[in-house]
Parts: sequence; C-alpha cells; structure tokens
Amino acid sequence: MKPVVVVDASVAVKWFLPPSPDEPDAKLALDLLQAYRDDLIELLEPPVWQAEVAAVLARLVPDSAEGLVWRLLSFDHTPASGVRVYLKATQLAISLRHHLFDTIYHAASLMHPSAILITADEKYRLKAETFGKVLPLARWKEIFDTIPEHENPGEAGRP
Repeated sequence: MKPVVVVDASVAVKWFLPPSPDEPDAKLALDLLQAYRDDLIELLEPPVWQAEVAAVLARLVPDSAEGLVWRLLSFDHTPASGVRVYLKATQLAISLRHHLFDTIYHAASLMHPSAILITADEKYRLKAETFGKVLPLARWKEIFDTIPEHENPGEAGRP
C-alpha cells in the first residue's frame, strides 16, 4: 500500500522552478517529486491545486508558464473534492483564521483515511498541526514510517 499525500502549492511550485538559493527546501521537494515518479506515493489533491500552482507559475515564470502548466496538468492524481472536503476546509479556515485556499489541502488529508498533507508553509503548519495529518516538507519521508515494513515501498532490498 502506497502512502497517500496531499501536496500543497507551496511544495508543488518548487517542482517547476529552476533551483535557486532563494528557494528553501527545493531539494526536498524534488525528492518528493521523484518518489511520485517512482510510483512510491499516491497524490490526492483538491480541485484548487492545479489552478493555484498555475497562478504562481504565471506570476513567477511567465515566459515558461504555459509549458510548465501543461506538465502540471499531466500529473496523475486522485481528486479530493465534495461537500465534506469543502465543509471541513471552511471549518478550518474559521477556526484557524486562515485562508480557505490553504485549509482545503489540509481538509483533503483529514477527510481521507490515510492521507497526509505535506507543506512548506510553516505559518499554516504551525497553526494547524493540532488537527493532525500535516507534515513539514523537511520531514516528508516520515510518510513511510506508518506503513508496515513488508508493505513499505521505500525499504531497501524490497523484493
């Protein structure tokens, strides 16, 4: 069983930007992307994910944004939508006094039985960690710690 992760825009944008010393945790984000490419994780994403990442790319790298958005749209992911996700996102936004476009990622992880939100947004993570199911990008590999060893795709020497 593969870990299910919700990756918010603060992480996904790092997958498309050129490496920069101004972009903290870029290597960690690329390692997470490689785990996706190696089919070690499953992506679960709310409906705003692609629009939010595309908006940031259009602003930061307008000359290459269209091609990058094509790549973004090609990602195989499970959509996390529906009434329960939106209502949970609304509850989180009110409770945390935080923007719904951030809380919807967390709501997606909370409404899924095993998903974990991976974020580089420390301001949000610190506010929301009491609700659980959220990890900072720096600790993303901990998602493999919750899988029994015989099912862990990240284990060396796996048959």
